[in-house]
Amino acid sequence: MALLGTAAAVAALGLAGQANAATAKRAGFGQLPDGTAIEAVTLTGSNGVSARIMTLGATLQSLNAPDRNGKVADITLGYDDAASYVTNPNFWGQTVGRYANRIAGGKFVLDGKTYQLPLNDKTNSLHGGTKGFDKAVWRITDVKSGPQASVTMVLTSPAGDQGYPGKLDVTVTYSLDDKGSLTIDMGATTDAPTIVNLTNHALFDLAGEGSSGGIYAQRLTIPAARYNPVNAALIPTGTLAPVAGTVFDFTKGRAIGQSVRDGRDPQIVIGRGYDHNFALDKGATKEPQLAARVEDTASGRVLEVLTTEPGVQFYSGNFIDGTYVGKQKHVYRMGDGLALEPQKFPDTPNQPAFGSARVDPGKPYHHRMIYRVSVAR
Repeated sequence: MALLGTAAAVAALGLAGQANAATAKRAGFGQLPDGTAIEAVTLTGSNGVSARIMTLGATLQSLNAPDRNGKVADITLGYDDAASYVTNPNFWGQTVGRYANRIAGGKFVLDGKTYQLPLNDKTNSLHGGTKGFDKAVWRITDVKSGPQASVTMVLTSPAGDQGYPGKLDVTVTYSLDDKGSLTIDMGATTDAPTIVNLTNHALFDLAGEGSSGGIYAQRLTIPAARYNPVNAALIPTGTLAPVAGTVFDFTKGRAIGQSVRDGRDPQIVIGRGYDHNFALDKGATKEPQLAARVEDTASGRVLEVLTTEPGVQFYSGNFIDGTYVGKQKHVYRMGDGLALEPQKFPDTPNQPAFGSARVDPGKPYHHRMIYRVSVAR
């Protein structure tokens, strides 16, 4: 067979690269009850993994992944239309902030001044308040196909928004490669000292959202020798307790359902299951490292969560009560999804031993996290 000429060879290589490249497709995704138009960008890799990100909440609206037999399923909980995220709100795939997780009493002190945030979790402020970043409509600034297909969205949170000081300019970029890694880069700059803690709040069921068995048979590993016990308001007590010998020991991996109802541990009673931050052995790191691994042995799907942050909140879907009708008209119940939220520790602004969530002008905030899906043969 004759060899291709130089120009033809280059062209052929270019076509092959395009065939293997991930793609990004932008389209409308309906509108909110007030008429606001919502867009979505679908990122698709050549290995069958795809992610849809919508402008409402900079939300991971779907993440589709094949099982060991090549059957593709959406492994995230949510709704099929944008309006339902407003009429029946929950934290399903959204970018949450300014401060992910709980702040006790909705109060914190910065440079001697006390700031009061909305109380949207009984006596606490949760995930940024009554109108956090999850409820905002973000603006798309960039969409790319290529070795990594990506979409970038931006949001400006004015000074005083939900009680937080400083104007905050926020950027979130989702990037999908052909190996099943969805990278989420979250950045923020401020014009005055403030606090920031951003994460993604996807709820996963690796058997496919709405599966009959839910998450309890799935195997979870968290490389953390310590976790944060909480009080009755789900605020960390300030201590870091060892997981060894407790139902919180996921260091060697075990089924979620093995102890999720074990009322002999008062922490399980308080959280109605797991709703706790784990102090990752790696601590805060420059590059993302493993925070958690989930495997559904029946389908073979594996999810790894990597992060630069020092903690990960494991939530076992305890407050999903059967009143939410999600995708494909599935009724979501307790244990139908789990969240693994990479983050700074809850209530860090009020607990100096946990480090600092402070962000100053000229010193941008950045969090990189990765959802990596694969198949265990």
